[in-house]
Amino acid sequence: MHLSFIDWAIVFAYLVVSMGIGVYMSRRAGRSTDDFFLSGRKLPWYIAGTSMVATTFAADTPLAVSELVAQNGIAGNWLWWNMLFGGMLTVFFFARLWRRADILTDTEFVKIRYSGSEARFLRGFRAVYIGVVMNTVVIAWVNLAMVKILEVMFPELTFFGQSKFEVLGITFSSHLVMVALLMVFVAIYSALSGLWGVSITDSFQFVMAMGGSIVLAVFAVRQVGGIEQVKEQLSSVPWVFDFFPEVGRGEVSGRGGLLKMSVVAFVAYLGVQWWASWYPGAEPGGGGYVAQRMMSAKDEKHSLLATLWFQVAHYAVRPWPWILVALCALILYPNEADKGATYVMMIRDLMPAGLLGLLLAAFFAAYMSTIASQTVWGTSYIVNDLFRPFVKKNASERYYVRVSRITTFLLMLFSLIVTTQFSRISDAWKFVLACSGGIGLVLLLRWFWWRINAWSELAAMVAPYIIYPILKYKYQLDFETSLILIVVWSTLVWLLVTLLTPPTHMDTLKSFYAKVHPGGIGWKPVAVQMPGVKGDTGYGRLFANWILGCILVLLALFGTGKIIFKEYQSGIIYLVLAIVVVSGGIVLNRKSNIW
Repeated sequence: MHLSFIDWAIVFAYLVVSMGIGVYMSRRAGRSTDDFFLSGRKLPWYIAGTSMVATTFAADTPLAVSELVAQNGIAGNWLWWNMLFGGMLTVFFFARLWRRADILTDTEFVKIRYSGSEARFLRGFRAVYIGVVMNTVVIAWVNLAMVKILEVMFPELTFFGQSKFEVLGITFSSHLVMVALLMVFVAIYSALSGLWGVSITDSFQFVMAMGGSIVLAVFAVRQVGGIEQVKEQLSSVPWVFDFFPEVGRGEVSGRGGLLKMSVVAFVAYLGVQWWASWYPGAEPGGGGYVAQRMMSAKDEKHSLLATLWFQVAHYAVRPWPWILVALCALILYPNEADKGATYVMMIRDLMPAGLLGLLLAAFFAAYMSTIASQTVWGTSYIVNDLFRPFVKKNASERYYVRVSRITTFLLMLFSLIVTTQFSRISDAWKFVLACSGGIGLVLLLRWFWWRINAWSELAAMVAPYIIYPILKYKYQLDFETSLILIVVWSTLVWLLVTLLTPPTHMDTLKSFYAKVHPGGIGWKPVAVQMPGVKGDTGYGRLFANWILGCILVLLALFGTGKIIFKEYQSGIIYLVLAIVVVSGGIVLNRKSNIW
């Protein structure tokens, strides 16, 4: 593939702007860890929310959607659309609580919610397990996707005439070396600017990535002759256009007929996964970089609105350009075995000079926004929840900022090494979902049930590893069945542990309730001792908001899709119903202060 001067100029300009933002924001971020990791808690909702969207717009996402559409049609996207239910739960039940908690990381939650030596251990354990182990696995699968992109775009890439390099017994391909250079670039501006620069850069990168996706979708549809031709040339596989899978017996399969999702798969994805498993960007109750953005918002309302915008943009705005390209790729590359790579092939083969550079820059933007957010978030765990409380207490804020900047580089280096140990992206995300099965209910209930303690979380985090190897290697069960069994097992374990261990000290529970005042029947034993603290109420209204929010996003998603496929009548009906839902939400909340 040949890039013209204008293509390279566009890519270079994008990199200059990204670095310029980092340099510009470096002084503000260097004041304190609060500024470095939470932007001084001054982010407006539209910046915080867009930063969440940009982080989930990783380089691997369009490739994964292409694979899902090729294998299971549009309905295959329910494998990640199901996470909307958990995300919308975060919007109305947890966003304001996270902002109210006034902590630096979601792991610091352990400090204000639990007591005893077990709480101290849990905080350090989470910092290593989530901030280092799980975080580097996530970065690894994003790196693998970027390697695949570079392999398609630059198949003969070499450095100093070499296509492979060996360092300390670890082999790096030239494409992975290129990824390493991108990571160094990201590390520089992330270390300089912290969340201030990452959030502003994320917004710029999201516009780049989304714009590039739309441009590619337009060219792809034109290449096959328009939407009608897309439908005509795929008429032999009409199931590919179905928005909903058929639930029945058998495995998840779409080849050769109407897509059928087994009952077990349906229960696993739509009934269990969204609330039971930890997954970056879709943690039950919020967490990770999503919690980081909620805590960095100006106030509780900005926190809620940021998370709401994230759900709308993530599920209703972004998918269709990817889906259209995936459908066109089925026509243009019918015999290509690697369906994920066909998305990149479309860029390589269809984009003219100038736009080719724009799409390449868009992919860099998608990749870099995710890497920047993951590393700043992971660094916040390492510094705030491991280094500060266990290694060096009571140092100056500027000292901790310096440590944070160094840690950013070290975390990226470790992530690069981990990348060499994975061969397939699906291996990584299935591992994450399965080995976090069961923790979700604890993450939800710890806000609303006083009896949850540090042992509950520890048990829920460790329990999956006891049964996972047995299910995978001895019985060789499929992922969906394994997930359900792991969730049942883990839930039984943590419930038993909770009831057999002493509760959190009452003084800690009172302090937490006074600060967060979540309300609800689960806090009654604590609330009766604190008559001067008014707990939250109106949970019926919040539940109704959750239902309406999910319906709104799905109506907008499907209505947009129907309009794109020129099914105007049904599309308009969907969108009109979406407007009705919005109106209902306004009426429901007119006397509340939720907005």
